[in-house]
Amino acid sequence: MSALRPAPKSDIDEGDLDVDKPHHHAAGPTAVAVSMKRAMEQMGPVRTAQTLLKLNQADGFDCQGCAWPDPSPGERHHAEFCENGAKAVTEEATKRRVDREFFASHSLADLAGRTEYWLGQQGRITEPMIVREGGTHYEPISWEDANALMAERLTGLSSPDRAVFYTSGKVSNEAAYAYQVFVRALGTNNLPDCSNMCHESSGSALVETIGIGKGSVSLEDIHLAKLIVVVGQNPGTNHPRMLSALEEAKGRGAKIISVNPLEEAGMVRFKNPQKVKGWLANGTGLSDLHLPIRINGDLALFQAIGSLLVQWDALDREFLERYTAGFEQYVDHVQELDWAKVEASTGLTRAQVTEAAEMFRDSEATVTCWAMGITQHHNSVATIKEIVNVALLQGNIGRPGAGLCPVRGHSNVQGDRTMGVWERLPDHFLDAIQGEFGFDPPREHGHDTVQAIREMRDGTVDFFLSMGGNFVSAAPDTEVTAAAMRKVRTVVNVATKLNHSHVTFGRETLLLPPLGRSEKDLTGGVEQRVTVEDSMSAVHASKGPLKPASPHLRSEVHVVCGLAEAVQAAAPDSPAGQAMARVPWAAWRSDYTEIRRSIARVVPGCAAYDEKVDVPGGFVLPHPPRDTRTFETESGKALLSCTPVEVLEVPQGRLLLQTLRSHDQFNTTIYGLDDRYRGISNGRRVVFVHPDDIRELEMADGDMVDLVGEWTDPDGNGDAEERIARDFRIVSYDQPRGCAAAYYPETNPLVPLDSTAVGSNTPVSKAVILRLERPGYVLGSRTIEGSGDQGTGTMRTDNPGQLA
Repeated sequence: MSALRPAPKSDIDEGDLDVDKPHHHAAGPTAVAVSMKRAMEQMGPVRTAQTLLKLNQADGFDCQGCAWPDPSPGERHHAEFCENGAKAVTEEATKRRVDREFFASHSLADLAGRTEYWLGQQGRITEPMIVREGGTHYEPISWEDANALMAERLTGLSSPDRAVFYTSGKVSNEAAYAYQVFVRALGTNNLPDCSNMCHESSGSALVETIGIGKGSVSLEDIHLAKLIVVVGQNPGTNHPRMLSALEEAKGRGAKIISVNPLEEAGMVRFKNPQKVKGWLANGTGLSDLHLPIRINGDLALFQAIGSLLVQWDALDREFLERYTAGFEQYVDHVQELDWAKVEASTGLTRAQVTEAAEMFRDSEATVTCWAMGITQHHNSVATIKEIVNVALLQGNIGRPGAGLCPVRGHSNVQGDRTMGVWERLPDHFLDAIQGEFGFDPPREHGHDTVQAIREMRDGTVDFFLSMGGNFVSAAPDTEVTAAAMRKVRTVVNVATKLNHSHVTFGRETLLLPPLGRSEKDLTGGVEQRVTVEDSMSAVHASKGPLKPASPHLRSEVHVVCGLAEAVQAAAPDSPAGQAMARVPWAAWRSDYTEIRRSIARVVPGCAAYDEKVDVPGGFVLPHPPRDTRTFETESGKALLSCTPVEVLEVPQGRLLLQTLRSHDQFNTTIYGLDDRYRGISNGRRVVFVHPDDIRELEMADGDMVDLVGEWTDPDGNGDAEERIARDFRIVSYDQPRGCAAAYYPETNPLVPLDSTAVGSNTPVSKAVILRLERPGYVLGSRTIEGSGDQGTGTMRTDNPGQLA
C-alpha cells in the first residue's frame, strides 16, 4: 500500500496536462483503487480504517461532501461511501499539518501566489492565527485574545448592520442554530450562506408553487419510481452514491432520462463496487434516453413536455381539481407554444422532446431531480416552476415513487437553512426566537451573498466572519469580490485548511481552526454529537472517531459561544450585550443537548428534536405536500405557473459557457488534478468546446486561449463589459453546438456580480457569453457586438491572491 506522502512543495504545472478519451462508465475497481490510494497517502492504514468504516454509519459521522441521504440503518453497507466521499474524509483527516512554523516560512505574498490545490494540500491548521495591520505573515494568537479582539471590533461598530456573517454548508445544525441566534442578538440579519449561490432558486420556486422550499421525495421514492429524470446534474462526480439508488430503481424496472449538455459517464453506465458485476462485468446501464440540451434550454423543454401532456390528456384531473390552482390559465398558455422557439432554445428536435414526453405519459410515478445546471441561470426560478408544472399535471407529489428532488451539493446546507441561517427569516421564526430568549430580533431583511459583496465594495461593511467555506473563490466576479473584501477592516475565517479567502482581507484578519466532523468533540469534558439534515429532510446524528488534529482546536459550537460571551463581557450594558445575556451560552457549550432542546422549542417541525435523533438513523422533518398533499401557499393549493419561452441569443463567434466541477474537487476544494471521466489528467485549465465550433472559430484542439466573458447590464447604460481568465487549453468535446464548459473556481472571474437569477439573486454561472482569444489579449481592444463603445473591463488573473 502507499506510504504517507508529504504535502506538495511545488504547485501545479499545467504543462503536464494530458487529454484522453472520455469514459463511458463511472465507479468500478478504479474508483476503489483511487479512494484507497488517496486515503493511505494522507491518513495511513489505521486512520483510514478508523474513518471510512464509520463514514455514513448510524453510529458514525456524516460525510463532509454531498447531501445525498443514507439508507436505513439496517440496509447500509460496511463501506457506505463513494470515491469522492473518501477524498473528502481524507482532506479533513489528513496527517499533514499547517503550524506556526509553516506560517513563519510562508509570507502572505507567497501564499497569495499559490493555487487552491496547493494551499489545501498543505494540511490542517493547528492553532488560531492573526495578521495584524501592516503584517506580512500570520502569527499565533490565543483563543481568548482572538475573542477579545473580535468583540472589541463588533461592539465598536456604528451599527450591527456593518457586520456580515457567512455560513458554509458543512456547519452542523447545533452550530448553525447558535450562530444565527448570536447574529440576531447582535442586532442584524446579515446571514448570507452558500445556498445563496446554489439552490436558492429551488427554494424560491418551490415556496411559491408548493409552499415549502425543499424536495418532496425520500430515498425509497427513488427506488420505487417508474421514471427518473436527472436534469442539470452530474451524479457520477457530484453525488456518486445516487448511482446506487438509480441502479436499484433500474432493477425494479424504472426508466431514466438524463438532460445535460454533456453526456456524463455516471449517467451512461454504473459499475457498482459493492457488487460482483461492478468488478467483473459491464455494470448497469442507466439512462434510457439522453437529451443533449443546449445551455439554458430547460424551461422550454419542460414547457413543451407539459403542452404535450395536456394535448394527450395524460393528466391526473382529480389531483388538479382538488389540489392545484392556475390549471386553466396554464392550458391556455401552452396551447400557444411556439415549437420553433422550443427547438431553438433546447437545441433538440421535436421528435426528441416528444420521445421524452411519451416517457412521462407512460409513467405511473415520476421523480425529477436537478442541481446547479438548473439553478444558476437568469431564469432558474421560472425553469423550476416549469418542472413543478409537469409534476402537478400528473399528480406526482404526495404519492409513492414520485416527486421533486433538488439534490443539494453540500452536506448540511439544507440543515443550516432549517436552523435559521437565512437573511430573510420569516416573522413566525423570529417570533419564536423572541419567545425563547426574550430579546426582539431585528426584522429588516439582511444581505444575501451578492448584496453582501456589493456592500463591502461600497465600503459599508467593517467586519466579516465566514463560518467555514471559501467565500472569495466561491463567489462570482472574483476580482470584484476580492477587492471588496480588502475594504473590510476585520476579516475572520473559521476554517480547517487554507484557501484563498485567508489571504484576501483589509487591515487585519483572523484564522480560527475548528474541529472537523471526523474528530471527537470533547467540549465541556463529555463526548458531544451534532446533527445534520440531508437533501430529503432526514435529520440524524454525527459523531467523529478521531483524536483532534491539534489540542488547540475548538468545536464550531465553542467558537460561537466563546465569541458571544466575549461580546457580552465587552459591552454588557449595550443592546447586544443585554441580548447576549439572555442566551445560555455556557450551558450550550457544555452540553449540546441544551441546544437541541432549544431547537425543539423554536424551529418549525423539530418538536422532541433530541429524543428523535436518539433513534438510529434519526427522523424525517414534516413536509406537508409529501405527507398530506397540503400546500401552504396563499391559495392553499399548489400553483401552476405561466412563463414565456425565450431563446438565449449569442452573438456570432461566441459560445455559452457553463462552469462545472472536475471529478477531483468538491466545490472550491481541489482534491487532485484528474477529471478521469472526461479524460483530463494532471491539470485543470481546460475549456471543452465542440469540434465544429473549434473549426468555425479558426482554432485547433489543444490551442491555448484566453477566456473572455461578455456581459451587458440590462439596467446599465448599454455598454458591454469584458472579463478575462487566461491560459486555458481547448479540448474538443461532444456537446451541443455553441456550448462550452470549464472548471470553477478558475472561471468564476467571468461571472458578473450583477448577473443573477430573477427571484433568487443567485449568480448566473451556467450561461456566460464567452469569446476565445489568443493568449495575451488586451481587455477592451475589440469592439463588442451590440455596444457602441469598446468593451470595458478590469484585468482578471483568476487568482485573487495576485490581484493588486
